[in-house]
Amino acid sequence: MKTHIMEPDMSHPANTSNDSPNSVMGKILTGCILLAGIGAFLFFDLGQYLSLDSLKANRDILLQYTNSHYGIAVGMFILIYILQTAFSLPGGAVLTLTGGFLFGSLMGTLFVNVGATVGATLAFLAARYLLHDWVERRFGDRLGALQAGFAENAFSYLMTLRLIPAFPFFLVNLVSGLTRVNLGTYVLATSIGIIPGSFVFAFAGRQLGTINSLSEIASPPVLLAFTLLGLLALMPVAYRKWTNMKSRSTHS
Repeated sequence: MKTHIMEPDMSHPANTSNDSPNSVMGKILTGCILLAGIGAFLFFDLGQYLSLDSLKANRDILLQYTNSHYGIAVGMFILIYILQTAFSLPGGAVLTLTGGFLFGSLMGTLFVNVGATVGATLAFLAARYLLHDWVERRFGDRLGALQAGFAENAFSYLMTLRLIPAFPFFLVNLVSGLTRVNLGTYVLATSIGIIPGSFVFAFAGRQLGTINSLSEIASPPVLLAFTLLGLLALMPVAYRKWTNMKSRSTHS
């Protein structure tokens, strides 16, 4: 005998006017954790360790430790990447360079993908937990069409946002949490969409000694290539809209 578990309908979220005390306390605790993480990062000036100069200055120490304790180094790297992404802290590009330098282009890309995807998912869930209901209550009637369009074409939209560098990674994480996009779709689009950019920076990390600025990696041709890939991801949406318009014109 099979038991059917009803999943929540993301297209019609509950619009309760009052949250339970436990829900309110949970949101306050989650918000405090986020603020504490960001505050600690700023107070202890941890950003100095996520800079290109710091990476180049400590390259020999990092490489020696990785060679001696490979498994621990991988675990620490992924954990740091998860925390950096989940708390929306700066330094993602330098961390990706570090992954390529320490683990190679392919394995570095893999470890970056795991850390970035998990961290982005945590940021997404935090934004949805903290703000989604409030946004629905306050702006639901005005954002209905936008929410429906995003939910229908979520994978293509997210792929485009991940591929085009003009959209900050942390901002996509937070804004996506305010939409009705399915969690599985979000994770899959994020994991696939960040592969090209991660590989470019991880590959550059192998030539760390020749890099003087991050702008040397994100050159105009590279940015243009990412933009074209992002626009290509929108082709299914454009084709679907074109066929719908053609169908309506035929039946009119």
